[in-house]
Amino acid sequence: MKRYLSPTRSLTVGAFAAVVGSVSAADNRPNIILFMVDDMGWQDTEVPFGPDSTFQNRRYRTPNMSRLADMGVKFTEAYACAISSPSRCSLMSGMNAARHRVTNWTLEYDRQTDNRSPRLTLPSWNFNGMQPDTVRSAHNTKNATPITSLPKLIRESGYYTIHCGKAHFGARTTPGADPLTMGFDVNIAGGCMGGPGSYLGTRNFGEGSPMQVPGLEKYHGQDIFLTEALTIEALDAMQKPIAEGKPFYLYMSHYAVHVPLDEDTRFSGNYRGVYDGQFGTSLNATEVKYAALVEGMDKSLGDILDFLGERPEVARNTIIIFMSDNGGLSYPGRRQGVADRDPNAPHRAGKGSAYLGGVHEPMMVYWPGVTRGGTVNDNRIMIEDFFPTILEMAGVNGYSTVQTVDGISFVDLLKNPGTTRERTLIWHYPNLWDGPVNLGDAYSAYSAIMKGDYHLIYLWETRECRLYNVREDIGEENDLALRMPEKVAELSRELTDSLKAYDAQRPSYPATGELAPWPDEVSDASSVPASGVVVK
Repeated sequence: MKRYLSPTRSLTVGAFAAVVGSVSAADNRPNIILFMVDDMGWQDTEVPFGPDSTFQNRRYRTPNMSRLADMGVKFTEAYACAISSPSRCSLMSGMNAARHRVTNWTLEYDRQTDNRSPRLTLPSWNFNGMQPDTVRSAHNTKNATPITSLPKLIRESGYYTIHCGKAHFGARTTPGADPLTMGFDVNIAGGCMGGPGSYLGTRNFGEGSPMQVPGLEKYHGQDIFLTEALTIEALDAMQKPIAEGKPFYLYMSHYAVHVPLDEDTRFSGNYRGVYDGQFGTSLNATEVKYAALVEGMDKSLGDILDFLGERPEVARNTIIIFMSDNGGLSYPGRRQGVADRDPNAPHRAGKGSAYLGGVHEPMMVYWPGVTRGGTVNDNRIMIEDFFPTILEMAGVNGYSTVQTVDGISFVDLLKNPGTTRERTLIWHYPNLWDGPVNLGDAYSAYSAIMKGDYHLIYLWETRECRLYNVREDIGEENDLALRMPEKVAELSRELTDSLKAYDAQRPSYPATGELAPWPDEVSDASSVPASGVVVK
């Protein structure tokens, strides 16, 4: 058992129950809404999260994101994993992905979703996902990670917990696929799938597909978009705890803006035929649909803000956190413009890549009485930090978990906005995504570290280290590895030490069965050129 305590006092196991009882009785703890968007790039909004306003910021219509930014604080250095399930499992557990080993996306039981490479044998990662810490059967513990989940701890402290939308924690037929087993009182439309079969009520949200969105049968056949249906259900679910005077946690986890890019006709007309400065022409049909998905997501945020505004006594005590789970799609054939350069510009690449385009996220926090409206915070945040942060916000100051929590609460950054701290970030993806695996743009098995001004990427397949000064080179086009071998060695050692501490898995070589070397074991790794090949 791992025990995590408030820095101001220690609690015995017996005393924990008393703490939970005391905070539950108070009933003045804040409501917490975590508004999570799927596959939203850091520039897919009119709110600038970079140093300058971009063509993308001028393309999208997100007035409610602007509204939230005016209400609270914008984090310019928020990061997640490059793929959905690892991020969401880190959020639920507080663990780094290297430790929880759900390092790629999950869906079917016992199905390893990786692409294949003739040059690497991938480790047997936890492709059955996360499971509640109560499961014991061989079926539910095979290639799975048991956790004491965030919503479970919040619910046990007296909160009413609502899950709405995408879950993607565990594989089909396992308990972890159902948010109710993970500590939620209510599950709206959450299951094992990572995207919707369809956004359209007229198509029953993907009926006949393994990705059909469950639990929304009352909307079947209706001309309603999934984002809207989820929002209606979330607003309705909040009525119960509000009426009972009970604090609530709403995980508003949209399927948008994940593919398929079904057209949201409420908003697509705002983008069709409109000149776009980035491309020097009108948006194509794909980008029109994508922009409409973004605006529909923003409309949902506005509906929630309006709902709270109509209940000022609730609004005064409700924290709102906005986040995305990974970078926007960027690889060839998916988006308009130059693949891996335009979609998340000025960052390079996107979802699935080790480059910052795959992991840099839009993030905002509004905490009434704590955050100051219209402010900016440049401290680095990682997705596992949300676990201890939300628990601290909820007043759960002492708790036990079966897992080791790697996240660091950022409550101090919210309460003391002048605080600056060093936050070294570690990524581990010993997998091959099922998209085009272009080593040139780091769509490959990789591990990475970002510390200070430098981002080091280690590609397991080529045993190559790449080094970038992300302060001076936000697009990561200037590889400094050959010119700065001492910095490569320093960061490689720290990355290796972290991976070993997490008990991270490594790929191996099919010809010999030998494990691929750790980053710091590679002799002159920076001299090995990238192949840039696409693995089919």
